Amino acid sequence: DNWAFLYAQRLALKQELPLHVCFCLVPKFLDATIRHYDFLLRGLQEVAKECAELNISFHLLLGYAKDVLPAFVVEHGVGGLVTDFCPLRLPRQWVEDVKERLPEDVPFAQVDAHNIVPCWVASPKQEYTAWTIRGKIHAQLPEFLTEFPPVICHPYPPSCPAEPITWEACYSSLQVDRTVKEVEWATPGTAAGMAVLQSFIAERLKYFGSHRNDPNKAALSNLSPWFHFGQVSTQRAILEVQKHRHKYKESVDTFVEEAVVRRELAENFCYYNEHYDSVQGAYSWAQTTLKLHAKDKRPFLYTLEELEQGTTHDPLWNAAQLQMVREGKMHGFLRMYWAKKILEWTHSPEEALRFAIYLNDRYELDGRDPNGYGSADTLSLCPAGCLWSICGIHDHGWTERAVFGKIRYMNYAGCKRKFNVGQFEQRYAP
Repeated sequence: DNWAFLYAQRLALKQELPLHVCFCLVPKFLDATIRHYDFLLRGLQEVAKECAELNISFHLLLGYAKDVLPAFVVEHGVGGLVTDFCPLRLPRQWVEDVKERLPEDVPFAQVDAHNIVPCWVASPKQEYTAWTIRGKIHAQLPEFLTEFPPVICHPYPPSCPAEPITWEACYSSLQVDRTVKEVEWATPGTAAGMAVLQSFIAERLKYFGSHRNDPNKAALSNLSPWFHFGQVSTQRAILEVQKHRHKYKESVDTFVEEAVVRRELAENFCYYNEHYDSVQGAYSWAQTTLKLHAKDKRPFLYTLEELEQGTTHDPLWNAAQLQMVREGKMHGFLRMYWAKKILEWTHSPEEALRFAIYLNDRYELDGRDPNGYGSADTLSLCPAGCLWSICGIHDHGWTERAVFGKIRYMNYAGCKRKFNVGQFEQRYAP
């Protein structure tokens, strides 16, 4: 279920050539910990096995792509290179670095395989809200939301087999924090991810439309880790979920809104706004209002350490933080509340954003994702966008108040009106 891979195989079949799949394992990536790398590597072991069954060589190259990939291309006489797409700064730089170092006669193509409508096709500019991008995406869904053509057993074997992968060496090459442990509830890999998708459809989809904002109800898809690591295709999930629209119309339509419109809005934001992870990336009205209220007296001030340990005065916030630390996920509705309170309890919007991104990227299995920066989301599919929560991205101005200015406000009393706060606090008590 990967358009970049399917395109590469099509090229290889046309030229009657072998097909190689390479993954360049970098020793560290932003605030990723062993929790993230373990999920990634265990998923890749499944990929390696599938490739072997399809007569395709899988290579795990240790190091940055610019240092290891061009040499691999030359050594194996590779005739063309195809890569996937990510709108974030660092992966885009990797692509540019590889482009510079490839032999001139090797064509290099990039396929947006993780958006339904490719990012640069959906819109040529940064979109203001979900409302402005929705029509553009829906107009193009019939062309792009299609069944995948099958991958076939590759008929042209490589001249020399791939070097066996020593997975232990991969783990020891990592320069990452090993104190944030792997989680028990999420088994990495496509097989496990597809099982989660099937359990969502069978057990939780019927409640998704009505109960998705209640952290005490099992109504969410829980698929975001597998989406983030590319182990389950969002497109596959939507195709499967849509088969049940006749039974659960509201839930299916809401799922499509989140998985396509909101998700691709966040990708659009990161692709067209180079300041996607700073206050500079906010709209001018939001920057103005935050600046006006930057010196307002905060009701509480917490250090990063106090926030990380979940030792604030707010038992709901602490419970949400502890859920994230223990399980690598936080309920979508609470992610918004969590980020907004960080704005209220830190010295400045800049500090709030830095703390929120750090904590999200360190503990969430789906951290370091475009949706973590830009998406306004109340569901399970993506992290609540830090810039939505703190800087009003994809939102509009609200009634002015202290600290927040015109940024949308959330409070404890509002949460109590929505769900049984005490029940959630009890579940994740310190």
